Amino acid sequence: MSFLRPGDTCWRKARAARAAFLVDTEAYFTAVFEALRKARRSVTLLGWGFDPRARLFPDGFDGPADPDEVGRILVALARARPDLEIRLLIWKSALPIAASQQFFPHKARAWFRGTGVQFVLDDHVPFGACHHQKVLVIDDALAFCGGGDISVDRWDTAGHLEHDPRRIMPDQHHHAPRHEVMMMVDGEAAQALGDLARERWRRATGQVLPVPESVPPEDPWPAHIPAHLQDIDISIQRTEPEWDGRPGVTEIRKLMIASVLEARSTVYLENQYFTSPLVAEAIAKRLSEPDGPEVVLISTGQSPSWFDQLTMDRARSNMLWRLRAADVFGRFRAWYPTTPAGTKIIVHSKVTVIDDSLARIGSANINNRSGGFDTEVEIAVEAGTETQELCIAALRDRLVGHFLGHTGDAVAKARKERGGLIPAIDALNREGRLSPILPMKQTPLGEIIATYHLGDPYNVTDSWKATRRRDLLYNEPRRRRFMPR
Repeated sequence: MSFLRPGDTCWRKARAARAAFLVDTEAYFTAVFEALRKARRSVTLLGWGFDPRARLFPDGFDGPADPDEVGRILVALARARPDLEIRLLIWKSALPIAASQQFFPHKARAWFRGTGVQFVLDDHVPFGACHHQKVLVIDDALAFCGGGDISVDRWDTAGHLEHDPRRIMPDQHHHAPRHEVMMMVDGEAAQALGDLARERWRRATGQVLPVPESVPPEDPWPAHIPAHLQDIDISIQRTEPEWDGRPGVTEIRKLMIASVLEARSTVYLENQYFTSPLVAEAIAKRLSEPDGPEVVLISTGQSPSWFDQLTMDRARSNMLWRLRAADVFGRFRAWYPTTPAGTKIIVHSKVTVIDDSLARIGSANINNRSGGFDTEVEIAVEAGTETQELCIAALRDRLVGHFLGHTGDAVAKARKERGGLIPAIDALNREGRLSPILPMKQTPLGEIIATYHLGDPYNVTDSWKATRRRDLLYNEPRRRRFMPR
């Protein structure tokens, strides 16, 4: 049975002639640079954040007027090609969040004023919610979707070096190692993401954008990136809050729970957060089964911001207690990655791989708000052939291996020899680069925050009603109404 059901667990499916997985931001930024050079009709970016000073090719020195700054590249592109429509639609972040980013993206309005780049800050969300989608569409012929924004503290390589001078920011500080994953698609799948971006633009500005001509004069696919999958259906899943006269959309949450409940052998999760009681309960159900799947969670050891430490980390701790109690057969592990010297790597990716069958990459965290309060999008591929299964398995093994300092082939070999992903990781983790995430001892304040999921609304109706949220998430008869059948 297919995991991907349009109108239920996904919005729609569309064909891609090529699809590629971009592991870490060096790969993403390089692909963006190559694709922008070939853009002829339209460039549309949706983002949670954006900083025009972000460098696509950092070299360890940050000086004035760096030519690889994405803002300068876009302005030069608009000047060289007046017929090219360049539109950036970025969430108008709350002032405390903007202050933590030197008031970007707000300052970007001045950066692009008087240029051919149309820059719009979008605040059409319920109070307290955010636009969290990360999508770049070029000529409706190529599209990127995943967890990464184009900002000054995002760039890193898959090596996640302890000290990398290229991770320099405009204030001359160096940001921590960071893990991101994006997916790149072409064909009808890119056009479908273009439709999503145009609808977001219409809601934010009232302007209805035309669909670009179907065949661009030049193939925008970056020549240096091989296609990992060919001739495959891509699904698109969304989260949209019930707001402004529009019904809520919860396709991402439905697919997450349905795929966990239907997994046969392995559930692999990479995510910034893990606070959803509904997802935790679905996993707990599978862990209680004698022949259920292995479940591996890779997340950040400690959130970088004090607010997330206060809210998300404490709620995650309760989820871990629940899963440790349910794990009677020893099939659950939660790890955080570090450099060889022990520095925690920020895991910002949002990846789910189910068995060798389904790979999902997008913007949604495994928390309450990404399932019904914020605006999210992800894309997925489901294997229909043995070759596609091998490709999805290779993605998972590559991701696991890069945290351990091993190749994906080494992980695949260890899986076969040891009989599963968890024993393979145990065997290859000789340097201790993956450390267990342990439940934390809660303070009285922390227990209140975690119990009521403060800062993590389930949907618009409970955003200011924490007692209703707790009742909805933990009252078994009510919770069943929100679980997929």
